[in-house]
Amino acid sequence: MSAATDPAGPDANPAGPATDSAGPAAVLGRAWRAVRWYVTAVMGDNAYRVYLDHQRAHHPGEPVLSERDFWRSRTDDQERNPQGRCC
Repeated sequence: MSAATDPAGPDANPAGPATDSAGPAAVLGRAWRAVRWYVTAVMGDNAYRVYLDHQRAHHPGEPVLSERDFWRSRTDDQERNPQGRCC
């Protein structure tokens, strides 16, 4: 799963980019949240949340997998269909 999966990003602001007038602590906080969001998205840690959001939006009323079953299914799929990965 790529970082593009979550288009809102870590600090979605419909009014546009935030200004840096809030001070260095606010800027550092935003930077930390952005890095955390990116790493989480790249590593796939948010995959279950993305799955739930998709199910609710596109398949309402259908049962969803438990988190444990979701990760088991995802791991099984990756083992059946290996793709390029670092390890």
